[in-house]
Amino acid sequence: MKRQRKKYETPRHPWDKARMDAEDRILKKYGLRRKREIWRAQTVLRKFRTQARNLMARTDQQAEREKAALIRRLQRFALVDEGATLDDVLGLTVEDIIRRYLQWMVYEKGLARTPKQARQMIVHGHVRVNGRIVRSPTYMVPADEEGTIEVTISPAGTGEKAVVEAES
Repeated sequence: MKRQRKKYETPRHPWDKARMDAEDRILKKYGLRRKREIWRAQTVLRKFRTQARNLMARTDQQAEREKAALIRRLQRFALVDEGATLDDVLGLTVEDIIRRYLQWMVYEKGLARTPKQARQMIVHGHVRVNGRIVRSPTYMVPADEEGTIEVTISPAGTGEKAVVEAES
């Protein structure tokens, strides 16, 4: 059986006040539940950035193919635009990753009044992406599935689609 590993790295210094304050701001803004979700996004970003730095140093033909593959992967998640370079990859932030989470997308589309309500709707099975119920608030939504996010009243999906009116 394959050994399971953590998908995140914890901070090197556990009580750094500036880092903790920044994480608290992100938690509140995006309605995340635990700092582990931020650390996971940081780890994903760190891997992209490390790969980009390593590819910038190489000039062989395989490196060119890997550069194109990395850019395509990031374009699939709408993290970089068409014609992006490795410098654009190095310019990504943790908030760019978190904005691709399903929880934030549901809130941004106006299907929930708050990020926390969006999270609750996802966990309770009211949100479908591309016709499938997704119960993970940290699901990274690909760009081609962004338009297929819908909310149903019933978790079984048999009820009509819910319409949440945005407060003005």
